[in-house]
Amino acid sequence: MRRHHGTNYLYNSSFACVMDKNKLGYKRSDALQELEMLTVNAKEAQELILTKILERNQASEYLSKFMNGSTNISTFNRNVPVVTYDVVQPYIARISTGEDSSIICGDRIVELLRSSGTSRGEPRLMPAISEDLDRRTYLYSLLMPIMNKYVSGLGEGKAMYLLFVKAETLTDSGIPVRSVLTSYYKSPHFLHRKHDLYNNYTSPDEVILCPDSQQSMYCQLLCGLIERHHVLRLGAVFASAFLRSISFLEQHWRDLVNDIRIGKLNSNVTNNACRLAMVGFLALPNPELADELEEICSCGPWKGILGRLWPNVKYIEAVLTGTMAQYIPMLEFYSGGRIPLVCTMYASSESYFGVNLRPLCNPTDVSYTILPNMAYFEFIPLEDGLRVTDDEDVVENDKLVSLVDVKVGCYYELVVTTFSGLYRYRVGDVLQVTGFYNCAPQFKFICRRNVILSIDSDKTNEEDLHNSVTRAKKILEDRNYILLEYTSYADTSTVPGHYVLFWEIKSTCEGGAPLDAQLLESCCTAVEESLDYIYRRCRAHDKSVGPLEIRLVEAGAFDALMDLLVSQGSSINQYKTPRCIESGLALKVLNSKVIASFFSPRDPQWTM
Repeated sequence: MRRHHGTNYLYNSSFACVMDKNKLGYKRSDALQELEMLTVNAKEAQELILTKILERNQASEYLSKFMNGSTNISTFNRNVPVVTYDVVQPYIARISTGEDSSIICGDRIVELLRSSGTSRGEPRLMPAISEDLDRRTYLYSLLMPIMNKYVSGLGEGKAMYLLFVKAETLTDSGIPVRSVLTSYYKSPHFLHRKHDLYNNYTSPDEVILCPDSQQSMYCQLLCGLIERHHVLRLGAVFASAFLRSISFLEQHWRDLVNDIRIGKLNSNVTNNACRLAMVGFLALPNPELADELEEICSCGPWKGILGRLWPNVKYIEAVLTGTMAQYIPMLEFYSGGRIPLVCTMYASSESYFGVNLRPLCNPTDVSYTILPNMAYFEFIPLEDGLRVTDDEDVVENDKLVSLVDVKVGCYYELVVTTFSGLYRYRVGDVLQVTGFYNCAPQFKFICRRNVILSIDSDKTNEEDLHNSVTRAKKILEDRNYILLEYTSYADTSTVPGHYVLFWEIKSTCEGGAPLDAQLLESCCTAVEESLDYIYRRCRAHDKSVGPLEIRLVEAGAFDALMDLLVSQGSSINQYKTPRCIESGLALKVLNSKVIASFFSPRDPQWTM
């Protein structure tokens, strides 16, 4: 395939397929050919995308400040600054209160997507235009053609994908504020999707759209169990959500089996849409299936349970990279290590990015090929995968590297420019280049910058954790105790996972008030109330994060931790207590010093 087809071909074919809604149902056999053309012509596609963004948005208040009406790429490269959310937020706030979308974009902003990243404790809101749904749908349309290259017979059964919507609100001017996945599941692109052999889900749309995640989970699992012999694919968007559903199944399988046995839905499911949608699934009692399921679920440990419940499943699909990698051991436990774990795509609220062209690779080796028609991509080179410059808030324009000019093995922070009004926006993802597919680079996701704790969609950085602990330790000080040292740990050995704080405490006077459970539980509550909006939503509404735990350690525990880390190569002159630990040995040392454990007694406050 040659590169001299020119940019008109790129726009009218590969890019146009995400612009023209009538073409969204194009033949799957064409999908890989489209992908091939895009990646061969990655440089031209990127230049075309940026040109189109500048042409359509040149009159916006934001771009006009730097471009003066120009649509020249060199002017963009020279004049438009690299920015963080603090720069973007005031413009989005103005739009949310009713100002015209033209302050940042040539198209109407139809919704604000709530990002899992946060700023000063509040969610980040990303602007979205109606066309963005076409782009997302285009990326989804590539996934099955890619999987079909490696797994046969996927059109001969169904997918049990556990999909959920999250709470949404309206701004004062009536713009919906929702997660990117909720946006997609409620869109015509999903609800009116063309049904084919690869689009056959066990769950009705009404169940997926149920706002009560517990009722939705119950009904989705019930559908999957009834269809157990037809299920070829299992999964959820995030590994954490899939495991939460399996844990829910472990707790409620008796109720589910009973529903199947008598042919009637549990009365705890009160959502009318769910009940109506489930009528067809429970039309008649099925004691034979109920007996099969009861024997499987009641027979000893649940290691390998997924293969026994769904004997024809070919793989489990979920996001398994970044912080989700911590869930791989539990997935392997439930699957018995016999079902491939597949990670297919890379996306965020800001933009969808790319696909995994080797979906059956080991989850630790996943790399994503960036699709050059999703947005305009640039990259900030990082030193050792950690630092940008001495002043990390300022990145000079000449430091940026284009999509096709990144170097294999090097680390970068991702920067995007979108049709919906983000210009040279720092996404915050740290990536490493692992190779190229044609002219498009492939990246391994390394981490979110500065994030030290994450269980689900929550992302807590060191500063947020420090501020929360600082607030809580004042409770100790009022009772004549001081917090000598602390560190943290994301415990995913239970479902849902939860934050753990290791605290070493010392009394400041003789005969002080006793260090009782109520005092430490108050500290747990204070920490949680000080954490950001997303964490509190995950705890109070989504129930995807469990109560925070403080593990009180004996005197000298952090000295023992220092001795261990120094023995492993840390400099004693420059040693600082890590605010988050991942090392198994370090965790073992601290756990051996635990003298008491306390949990937050209630959910933190959260409002939509």
